[in-house]
Amino acid sequence: MRLIVNGNSLEIDVDPEMPLLWALRDIAGITGPKFGCGIAACGACTVHIDGVPVRSCSMPVGGVEGEITTIEGLSQDGKLHPVQQAWLETQVAQCGYCQAGQIMTAVALLDEIENPTDADIDNAMGGNLCRCGTYPRIRAAVKRAAALKTAGI
Repeated sequence: MRLIVNGNSLEIDVDPEMPLLWALRDIAGITGPKFGCGIAACGACTVHIDGVPVRSCSMPVGGVEGEITTIEGLSQDGKLHPVQQAWLETQVAQCGYCQAGQIMTAVALLDEIENPTDADIDNAMGGNLCRCGTYPRIRAAVKRAAALKTAGI
């Protein structure tokens, strides 16, 4: 089967029931999406399919229709995505394990809502768990990313 991942075409020969996460990590060598729970409950494995965040641990690779974007595909021309830039500026990460999934969810939120409220952020990010408890910094980073996007940075 053929996948488009971060703008690149990838031919893979795997069981179509294989979770997308394992096709990305074990076959394509893309390690940004992480295994957290395996039941789509924690968000560590979040990737986008045509801009929509999905939990790759529970998505069969054979069911993928559309272009996959992982955190490795967010930056363009050597420039960080505004959400990645905001994450660095606000020093969100502690252990960092969940951060790729957090960032992918935040990108989808800001693509949908340009200037989200605290409630919008809490609602969108609620399915992404962080064992370190960085939620206040995540909220601050999402607001900073919204400002960066508005400023065209």
